[in-house]
Amino acid sequence: MNRMKKIPEFKSEDEERRFWASHDSTGYVDWKRAKRVVLPELKPSLKTISLRLPASMLAELKLLANKRDVPYQSLMKVFLSERIGEELKPR
Repeated sequence: MNRMKKIPEFKSEDEERRFWASHDSTGYVDWKRAKRVVLPELKPSLKTISLRLPASMLAELKLLANKRDVPYQSLMKVFLSERIGEELKPR
């Protein structure tokens, strides 16, 4: 049986992120024994941004959102998500 290395204690998430960006987890985690879990309460991290749009584009976006009975910011996220998915598809 292979010995797993002990995962260090981290002072911050940034420190842990830097560690895992430069280390292979297979030396620290026995993935053969891993089990799948569901985290229903997990929410994605959100970041507020400022975005300048032409007034006419914003008006059209609000019109489309109103037709769908959703907030225009939510519709923007849907549009962006769909487009990002399309752009990331292998060609």
